[in-house]
Amino acid sequence: MAIDVKQISERVKAESAFVERLWSEIGKVIVGQKYMIERMLVGILSNGHILLEGVPGLAKTMAVTTLSKAIQTKFQRIQFTPDLLPADLIGTMIYNPRSGDFSVKKGPIFSNIILADEVNRAPAKVQSAMLEAMQERQVTIGDQTFMLDKPFMVMATQNPIEQEGTYPLPEAQVDRFMLKLKITYPDRGEELKILDRMAHTNIDIPIQPVVTPQDILRAREITDEIYIDDKVKEYIVDIVIATREPDKYKLDIKQYIEWGASPRATIYLTIGAKAYAFLHGRGYVTPQDVKSIGMDVLRHRVIVSYEAEAEEITSETVIQKVFDQIEVP
Repeated sequence: MAIDVKQISERVKAESAFVERLWSEIGKVIVGQKYMIERMLVGILSNGHILLEGVPGLAKTMAVTTLSKAIQTKFQRIQFTPDLLPADLIGTMIYNPRSGDFSVKKGPIFSNIILADEVNRAPAKVQSAMLEAMQERQVTIGDQTFMLDKPFMVMATQNPIEQEGTYPLPEAQVDRFMLKLKITYPDRGEELKILDRMAHTNIDIPIQPVVTPQDILRAREITDEIYIDDKVKEYIVDIVIATREPDKYKLDIKQYIEWGASPRATIYLTIGAKAYAFLHGRGYVTPQDVKSIGMDVLRHRVIVSYEAEAEEITSETVIQKVFDQIEVP
């Protein structure tokens, strides 16, 4: 098995060369935010979708736009508003009076990278249409079904501080996002760099496409081959089961958990850990890889109880206790 792992590691190092080019190109525009950009790359390699939560002005939209330019893919930014209709997203049938036939007009969802800006501002039918496309990777218009192009990825943003005029995403729908990222403010040094780079009336930083969709699809194939030991698999399963049955692991947090993580958490922890290993040039997964992306996979899948809310205990607090308690192999 050691020989296989060595061969996989060599392939990973060869195929992950584009990661450095991608980092460099994105860094021309985005200052700092290493966490956000790294998780975006994890999402792309894992064929998963990402929900970004943060106050306005933290470069969420700019980061997604810059990433799409560097990957040479079709990109659509959709501003979600209360009057948006499902047809505005997926498309509709148009009647031609001359021929008497209906033709399909495809919507902006037919792209590679979708930025769903302020996703929680659209009504439930629109959110449902988008999340169906995310899950099934296909769209039905009239009586015709269309497969979406590969790669297909949705990055949705939402503002945590302004709730007026919003339609919060139900937990069942949020569960379809592989990762939920909480974007924070830059530090003082990064803020100074932002000032120097962006405090101009005319900002036009050209971004060159340095990666092709074929590079991404090939990287995904190698990511699937990355070795994960049985003990690491058991570690992942223990983490997820501990959010459902904490008593089995001598965790005194049962009263704070309304619902534990779904089986999607197990799947995404595994795939995400492999993608994280790929980004760091390794052909095998370590427990630290699991811990690194664990909070982003689990924070929106562990639903806390009213008792936890009353005591101001968040899902992050509960998940951190799980990671602290479960024995690392």
